[in-house]
Amino acid sequence: METYITKLLYIFFTALGMIVGGTLIGALSSVLTGHGPFRTMINLAADLKIWAAVAAIGGSFTSLQALETGLLEGQLTTVVKQLAFIFTAFAGAHIGYLLVMSIAGGRP
Repeated sequence: METYITKLLYIFFTALGMIVGGTLIGALSSVLTGHGPFRTMINLAADLKIWAAVAAIGGSFTSLQALETGLLEGQLTTVVKQLAFIFTAFAGAHIGYLLVMSIAGGRP
């Protein structure tokens, strides 16, 4: 059974890994097609940011459904946990974005 902190770490590093991995593989494809890899990395990092966060929390509908249930049934703990999961996913995606920007030489 995974703990709350463990799940937060999974979400954070999944979002971060999706940004870093997606941009590195995308840069490889740009090298194969003769385009500039750094410009491709910068563009991909910006484009993948929201998708990495959504995928890291397991899809937006389950999280939104849990938020709705928590709000309507007065379960404040559920609401706080879901908001923490969403915040952690966005934080991981943003840290990945900043990492890619520093590697590619772009401006965050």
